[in-house]
Amino acid sequence: METYYLVFVIILFALAISDLIVGVSNDAVNFLNSSIGSKAAPFRTIMIVAALGILVGATFSSGMMEVARKGIFHPDQFYFSEIMVLFLAVMMTDILLLDVFNTYGLPTSTTVSIVFELLGAAVAVSLIKIASTDGDAGALADYINTSKALAIIFGILISVVVAFTIGALVQYMTRIIFSFNYTRSFRFFGAIWGGFAITAITYFILIKGIRGSTFATIEMANGEILREWILNKSFIILGLSLLGWTIILQLLMSLFRINILKLIVLIGTFALAMAFAGNDLVNFIGVPLAGFESYKAFIASGNEPGQLVMRALSEPVQTPTIFLLIAGFIMVITLWVSRKARSVTATTLDLSRQDEGAERFESTYLSRAFVRQFITIGNAIRYIIPQKGQTWVNRRFDRVSYEQMKEEKGVSFDLLRASVNLVVASILIAIGTSFKLPLSTTYVTFMVAMGTSLADRAWGRESAVYRISGVITVVTGWFFTAMVAFTVSAIIATLVYFGGMVVIVILVALTVLFIYRTQIIHKNRENNKKPVDIGNLNESLNLENISASCESNIVAVLKDVLIQYRKSIESIVSENRKEIKNVKKDIRKLNTETKGLKSNLHETIQRLEEDSIEGGHFYVQVLDYLRETAHCLSFIADPIFTHIDNNHPPLSEKQVESISTIREDVSKLLNKTIEVIRDKDYSAVDEVLEMQAEILETTKQARKKLIKSLKKEIISTKASLLYLEILNESKNLVLYVINLLKSQRDFVQYNNENETVR
Repeated sequence: METYYLVFVIILFALAISDLIVGVSNDAVNFLNSSIGSKAAPFRTIMIVAALGILVGATFSSGMMEVARKGIFHPDQFYFSEIMVLFLAVMMTDILLLDVFNTYGLPTSTTVSIVFELLGAAVAVSLIKIASTDGDAGALADYINTSKALAIIFGILISVVVAFTIGALVQYMTRIIFSFNYTRSFRFFGAIWGGFAITAITYFILIKGIRGSTFATIEMANGEILREWILNKSFIILGLSLLGWTIILQLLMSLFRINILKLIVLIGTFALAMAFAGNDLVNFIGVPLAGFESYKAFIASGNEPGQLVMRALSEPVQTPTIFLLIAGFIMVITLWVSRKARSVTATTLDLSRQDEGAERFESTYLSRAFVRQFITIGNAIRYIIPQKGQTWVNRRFDRVSYEQMKEEKGVSFDLLRASVNLVVASILIAIGTSFKLPLSTTYVTFMVAMGTSLADRAWGRESAVYRISGVITVVTGWFFTAMVAFTVSAIIATLVYFGGMVVIVILVALTVLFIYRTQIIHKNRENNKKPVDIGNLNESLNLENISASCESNIVAVLKDVLIQYRKSIESIVSENRKEIKNVKKDIRKLNTETKGLKSNLHETIQRLEEDSIEGGHFYVQVLDYLRETAHCLSFIADPIFTHIDNNHPPLSEKQVESISTIREDVSKLLNKTIEVIRDKDYSAVDEVLEMQAEILETTKQARKKLIKSLKKEIISTKASLLYLEILNESKNLVLYVINLLKSQRDFVQYNNENETVR
């Protein structure tokens, strides 16, 4: 029996390693968002600072391990065999749930997930125990720490609203004081702001880090514990910190010309990384460590698994430092190598970035309603505030000078907003911790970032509906996390309770398979997000850059168009529903790529060199025709899928023969167009135009034959309409491709002439 439960413990620790990996991938956004978004330092430096914070914070997390042992349920109400079932269900659920969120790049709370998983498994096991003894369901309160669960739910609601509101207010006032062009005003007030910011972060480190740390229990000369001494002297420490940091920062600015905002952001990154490891490490290894302690108590007792009451978990236990350090190193390694961590971070940055561009989320009815209400409120406020006041405020938010002085391309927001994100999040989390409120670091940091972006006018009329839709999606996912965590954990606990080792082996195998599949899904999603695009380059652009980009984009897109066009026609000929369904997915990806190219048009034109602007309209033309070419495929594939999906009659033999001929002619035209653009041999354009004329004549004759057939023969109406649709869109496809070819030819010729003049 000991060996049986030893396998339980081994599985728990194996799951703990997996949970650390998926957990860090999701929570990395909490401390990387501000530094990466503002590019406060090279990426390598940011990662080193965050890694140091994680390692320090890991040694502070011992006290938080109590949550997994007795925070959600009363362990003295469960036997050893029941506790192990409960812990195993929690770990499996946590890995599955977090991995799903990571795969789709959505930040969620590991704290909330672990709490509701513990709650779900505990409720399931408790109800089984009550049912087996013919007890009353009201006895459930004897097993579950209901006050803790309610406090978590209350903390979710409060933290979301408060973090967003405070973040927006502080950012608005900060921008009013310093404006976007804050270089000048920072000479006078920067040291005071920096002193306050670092002092707030220091307070956060003291309050958040001192609880549960191993060195905090050291007894001082007067018999007072170090932790109590720091907490009692906190106001004196903060006062001295404010004065000291203000003086130091002023000297750094005056004597060494150091940008103190970068220093503030890096210190804040370290602090939040430390808090993440110190507070959230329990979410990943707390349950396995509790299982290990339970196993040791079981071995020492000599009792049967179903007779040993787990009172041992109610006693305080000091977690071995070696376990904490190992967990810290695993988190650091994951931080460096995890692609999913960067995907989650990218979601927050996309929703909070200052510039317009391609949006990750589509608009929804709710987001549009929110925007309309905000516009109405804004109009009412503008009616009340005098025009001079509005002009002065608008001047503080003028970004023209900021765009001109911006040192590096690709910055999501400036250092001032990054420092506000870190300072406000640090203060709110520290206050919540001091009042023993169960705040989620993910909720606080994300909502602060959203609040500051709103106040900074990053959510303009062009992007507001998409950004708000993204926030609604993420916040809805948080509540979905709680419900799913509770339900799935309860189901797995029930299965393991009754199924034993056989069910455990099956579930572990399914978990491994699930993670493998989500890894493939994530990889495919990332690959699909990488269209050939010059919008990611940092250097200035000229006509040569854009012309080369157009060439590579056109060739890549037309090759895909050729493949999907042929597959679409072949699927209707063979009535292959599966084939056309896959084609529709591929066409959607192609449309997303061309849409992304066009969405970045504004940024690309802005980065053009002055002497290249006149030729910019060629780039606009090319992207327009590229987008319309991809659209034509949708107008071909969608009706074909609908026709096959509804089991309508197939095309007649003559219709099949006709569209097969057109398919081959269009394919030849596309291949020739690709060859001309790739080789820059535009002397062959006339040959392509002749091919176009032949295809247009062929489609014209095919339409005439269909009309005559309708008079003489009984032909399926649905099949005939589909046939006409394919003919018309094939014609449109050819027309757009020819216009695309002509535009690229004119672009290349203009570029060559411009180079000759130079």
